[in-house]
Amino acid sequence: MNQQTRTDAASVRPQPVGDMGRRLALRREQLGLTREQVADLAGMATPYLEYLEQQPTAVPSAVLLLSLADALQTTVSELRGGGTDLPPGLGKAARHPELVEMTPEECRARLSTHGVGRIAVTGDEGPAIVPVNYQMADGSLVFRTSPGSAPALSIGAQVAFEVDHIDEALSQGWSVLVVGSAEHVTDPDTVRHLIERTHSGPWAGGDRAMWVRIHPDRITGRRIHVR
Repeated sequence: MNQQTRTDAASVRPQPVGDMGRRLALRREQLGLTREQVADLAGMATPYLEYLEQQPTAVPSAVLLLSLADALQTTVSELRGGGTDLPPGLGKAARHPELVEMTPEECRARLSTHGVGRIAVTGDEGPAIVPVNYQMADGSLVFRTSPGSAPALSIGAQVAFEVDHIDEALSQGWSVLVVGSAEHVTDPDTVRHLIERTHSGPWAGGDRAMWVRIHPDRITGRRIHVR
């Protein structure tokens, strides 16, 4: 059991955990582990882990929750969603961290498929950085927005787009920066193609039918390596 998990033991309380099942499943998938592997690491039956992942109101015992957090290399607080409304990176830095430059191939691998990134734009009120749901399509970044919104200000300009990931449990992370020109996608066939490939709609909801594409001119990235 790691030090962070042991520290969490004092704060474990029997209480509703909301969407803990989804957090369990997501963390397991992030680590590339099967239910059988996690169940074995946590010392529990696989069917019970499946039950926890599928039943949002299930409340495992404090001891079992600590074992799951340890098996998933995270904390009890993260599994319970305790940091949902807090910015990432509140934990202490790891010992002997090293900032490593990533190759363009590594950067593209981390950008692949889809996720949430931040785009930097400049408008009448000055610079702004806003999050958008993006996906990769034919080597370019694409996202949906609405006319008059902050992300729409990127059209016709050189912009910066950043994607990152923070691993609170291991105090590691990475970030990728894409710099390129943004354009409004208006060709009906291209729009139809993008709609067919959409993995997830904008989390913000609303009418966001305007597609914007960023052609990368430069892709750079760095990651925190712990020795």
